[in-house]
Amino acid sequence: MADVTQRVLALLATLQTGRAFSGDELAGRLGTSPRTLRRDIEKLRGYGYPVQTQPGPGGYYRLSRGTVMPPLLLDDEEAVAAMLGLATLAASGSAGSGSVDDAAARAYGKLDQFLPRRLRHRVSALRSGLEAGRTPAPSTSAATMSLLAEAIAHRHQITFRYAGELRRVEPYRQLHLRLRWYLLAFDTGRDDWRVFRIDRITDPVDTGHPYAERPLPARTGLDYLRQGLGKDSQRVVLTVHAPLTAVADALRHHEADLTALSADRTRAVVTVDAWQWLLPGLAFLDADVVVHSPASVRAAWLRFTARIT
Repeated sequence: MADVTQRVLALLATLQTGRAFSGDELAGRLGTSPRTLRRDIEKLRGYGYPVQTQPGPGGYYRLSRGTVMPPLLLDDEEAVAAMLGLATLAASGSAGSGSVDDAAARAYGKLDQFLPRRLRHRVSALRSGLEAGRTPAPSTSAATMSLLAEAIAHRHQITFRYAGELRRVEPYRQLHLRLRWYLLAFDTGRDDWRVFRIDRITDPVDTGHPYAERPLPARTGLDYLRQGLGKDSQRVVLTVHAPLTAVADALRHHEADLTALSADRTRAVVTVDAWQWLLPGLAFLDADVVVHSPASVRAAWLRFTARIT
């Protein structure tokens, strides 16, 4: 499938030059047979691309001109995933003007216009039967994220205001965790790595000044972010006598690493600010729980169970 997609994309890129190509010329350019070329042409037509054909001597293939926006080359599963992704993003945030979630909401209503004809009905049906509950979260400026992306790609220093201060940083990663967008950057004024909430960044400017790449302060940017967010947290190791899917649902609001020990036993390694936050979700499972570590949490749970008994 990957080879077929790559070949069809190469064919589309060739035809989008606007030239007319003979069948032999196209087959030679793409390193394929005339029979395979004809099948790929039909695939492009199925995706909605208007490929003109002139048979016989002097015949050619050409992409019709005047198309404002050619259809997106997505298969069925990709089109559904794109719609669900936009719906999810549109439902998280406050839909402020110029925000990423506001842009996602607008794109959600337009995507089917740019899909092949065979997919438009399916995507329209998906939209009409889909509802996504809004999850309140800070909106992030699409323009700010685009500027940061360009600066990261070109390794340019940027300046911006953050909590009233002017900062000059070397941007490295944009990170998404727990419905928040963050920027991992090296702060030149503090000579150290910092993480900034992107929704709190104002007046960003790409200075155009390049910087030499530094090694990240952790294995990944998300690892570094988690270390910072969890610096006052504790790691609790549990065995829960319930299926993994049930435990995952009970701990869905926590950073949890789950391993199925059997069909009805799950090992959970959870990072929490306080052990009490684990109680509400686990209480709904009506399942036995063994606290392995730390000893302080195990002792606190025993005191708690004795008290409610």
